[in-house]
Amino acid sequence: MGFVRGDSRDQGALFPISLNELVPQDHVCRVIDAFVGSLDLMALGFSKALPAATGRPAYDPADLLKLYLYGYLQQVRSSRRLERECQRNVELMWLLNRLAPDHKTIAEFRRCEGAAVRAVAAGFVRFCRGQGLIRGEWLAIDGSKFEAEGASRKAVLSRERLLREQAALDRRVAEYLERLDAADAEEGEATLDAGAVREALEVLRRQQAQTAQGLGRLQALGTSHWVESEPEARQMKGHGPAYNVQTVVDAEHALIVTHEVTTDATDNTSLQAMAEAAREALEQPTLNVVADAGYSNGAQAEALEAQGIVAHIPANRAVNNQGEGAFFDRTSFAYDEASDTLRCPAGQTLQRKQLPRGKHRVLYAAEIGDCGTCVLKARCTASPRRFVARHLHEAALQRMHARATPELMRLRRCVVEHPFASLKYRIFEKPRFLLRGRWGAGTEMSLATLVWNLKRAMRVIGSTALVKRLAYA
Repeated sequence: MGFVRGDSRDQGALFPISLNELVPQDHVCRVIDAFVGSLDLMALGFSKALPAATGRPAYDPADLLKLYLYGYLQQVRSSRRLERECQRNVELMWLLNRLAPDHKTIAEFRRCEGAAVRAVAAGFVRFCRGQGLIRGEWLAIDGSKFEAEGASRKAVLSRERLLREQAALDRRVAEYLERLDAADAEEGEATLDAGAVREALEVLRRQQAQTAQGLGRLQALGTSHWVESEPEARQMKGHGPAYNVQTVVDAEHALIVTHEVTTDATDNTSLQAMAEAAREALEQPTLNVVADAGYSNGAQAEALEAQGIVAHIPANRAVNNQGEGAFFDRTSFAYDEASDTLRCPAGQTLQRKQLPRGKHRVLYAAEIGDCGTCVLKARCTASPRRFVARHLHEAALQRMHARATPELMRLRRCVVEHPFASLKYRIFEKPRFLLRGRWGAGTEMSLATLVWNLKRAMRVIGSTALVKRLAYA
């Protein structure tokens, strides 16, 4: 018995008479075509939505947008790879009517049309909201690190690195100067090429000037490091130069409501901004948002409560580790709002002493006489009197923490972590941007979140049904 064999290369065949017969009715290309066809490109701000009256005709931005949506769906983000796909991919031939733009045209579209792409992504969120795919009852917030385009650790100029280089250059300059002094003091025939030493010394002094310039730049920026190849990126632990991408995901079908590319290494300053952005995207006055303890921020939680946005987040609080953790924790001290004092387990009063500048906490202290005669002092403090720090927005933190039930934390994990995994490894292929700068990274993330939402909408209501709804949008 032989192997399975194909047809002869010389055998004639009748291919379908049109590309339309090669693309099934429920294919993703038909969804992309219907979606882009439903857009008002002029109103969205695409620069070449209206063809010019003179000159060489430009490519329709609708075709280039279709190309990028298809590319991100297939993990093809490079403009050169997209150019090749246009020349050999039958699905793209159908989608673009056999157009094959060059890679420069493709790249320029993504680089220059960032604002319009963001508007398209926001418009699809509103469409999903109108179709009932986004309910807005529960929203989950999370952040994840994506490497910057120039993500080389060698390109990071840190204060510590520059100071080490400066010290090493100073030592080498001092050595060369000593050698020149020694050569000048020697009698008889010179054994040192003084001209070569002076040239090397001049090179070192130029390097010293560059190092000093780098330190001055860091001081002017008010930061501890700077990335030469990607100035807007920040060094982030475990990632090198990167951006922190924040997303807000609706719990109904895990559609991404809004996103933001930030340069903050931590998440605790992003709660209010992301919650307010979600409210604006959904045009909804009240929201319930859940997040992990990394978003614990009493001041922002209190500000959101005043706006009708309720945060359900575990408070990220330190514990009293003095005395190897044997002393009373701050939770053992009851707060009296009327007198703004704390009462210790022994019934003594701790008075408010100071508000440290730049810190969101108030320091309370007991009287030395009260602590000196207290029978519980051995369990409270080893100092002459006990100090307790209370957060300036402690009441908001406690309310926020009380609302963060285990069920809501499970909901958060189920809702928000899956989209990030898909964005990183099913759309981006690897968590690294191709465009430079925070604006370019935001453009890429807008395309990626739009593609994710398209995939989710197709999964929930089906491709054919989505095409029909887009036709009447």
